[in-house]
Amino acid sequence: MGMVALAPMLAADQNIQNLSPRDTHFPAKAKRVIHIFLNGAPSQVDTFDPKPMLDKYDGKELYLKYKTERPTGPGLKSPFSFKQYGQSGIPISEVFSELGEFADDLCVIRSMNTDVPNHERSILMMNCGEGGQIRPSIGSWVTYGMGSINQNLPGYVTLIPDGQPTSGARNWQAGFLPGIFQGTYVNTKYHNVHAMVPNLRNDQIGPKFQQAEFELMQAINREHLKKRQQDALLEARIESYELGFRMQSSASDAFDISKESPQIKAMYGDTKQARQLLIARRLVERGVRFVQVWHDSGQPWDSHEKIKESHQRLGREISPSIAALIRDLKQRGMLENTLIIIGGEFGRTPTVELPRAGELKKATLGRDHNHYGFTTVLVGGGSKGGYIHGATDEFGYKAIESPVHIHDFHATLLHLMGFDHERLTYRHAGRDYRLTDIHGHVVHDVIA
Repeated sequence: MGMVALAPMLAADQNIQNLSPRDTHFPAKAKRVIHIFLNGAPSQVDTFDPKPMLDKYDGKELYLKYKTERPTGPGLKSPFSFKQYGQSGIPISEVFSELGEFADDLCVIRSMNTDVPNHERSILMMNCGEGGQIRPSIGSWVTYGMGSINQNLPGYVTLIPDGQPTSGARNWQAGFLPGIFQGTYVNTKYHNVHAMVPNLRNDQIGPKFQQAEFELMQAINREHLKKRQQDALLEARIESYELGFRMQSSASDAFDISKESPQIKAMYGDTKQARQLLIARRLVERGVRFVQVWHDSGQPWDSHEKIKESHQRLGREISPSIAALIRDLKQRGMLENTLIIIGGEFGRTPTVELPRAGELKKATLGRDHNHYGFTTVLVGGGSKGGYIHGATDEFGYKAIESPVHIHDFHATLLHLMGFDHERLTYRHAGRDYRLTDIHGHVVHDVIA
């Protein structure tokens, strides 16, 4: 009887070491995620959270009670105009004007907040639910919980146009989860798929010989593993070899946007951000569970100065392509179960950042980091369209109505993916860990 009970337990344990599809706690509204990470932190008061009081207090003392990371001065009104869109009347600035077409699909969370105004810790907090210690990323948790539909592609892919961001691979790490759930980094600065994803083909030996060579190597690996039971790292490495071998045919197709129609390519545009978003659609269409699209490896949205010039340029780089992605997913009937996340690691101050030397000049005005209140936008995947959740104060500095901490945000995302965040756990170092640690509440108001 003991062996009968043990068999399914061993099978279940083996199942979590690979990307096989798995049942969720309850029916999932979102089956896949595209996370558009606006690295560096866009300004909420210049994008989705207009504050008329800043017009009145432009150049005047705001008497804010909260400390900023750097010295800031008087209030700074937004240099951008806002317009209400759709039946919902959601206001969107000219930075993201193209998203106005889909205002009634947007779920705008204006009351986001996190722990610190520091890029490194806040980026890790957004990606891993922890700013200091090694913890699995949200994409790893999702693929650990759901598995992947396509066994010939990674379940979790991160797209970055050259280089790596602050904290590098820690942002898509598997942490203490089996290594098969770590994100696969792809450098999207290249146009050629074989430069983008190296070693997809072997020009030295033929396919049949390579197959035989691979099978021999894996047989030796499996024999080696038998002598080292419960070695998660070795098991993960073997699984990675097998995935890499299977990718040789599937990855060439998935990352090759030249196969798209001229109409689709024209709709997205011919910029590096456009190519990334088109690749993201091709990946989720082929069963990849979680795709993260970074807006450059640096911190382009970190507008400490010249916020008008920088935000305007950045919006032109990505806003039209985000609109194209939403339109494309809608046309394919995929938006209802594909969750798009748009946002950065925190927000920016409504006050002007003081220069280290010299006087304030309008042409160089920028904003400091602000973790007390910022905006994140959800589209599709069971989120409530045409809806604004929460609010910041009259100047856009601190979340004061229905605040949503990162832990709450993660709990909500997991809920949309079909998981009770308190039950999606992994045993490590003597206790059960979860993405939200011991915190987090599902924000049911943002769920359709």
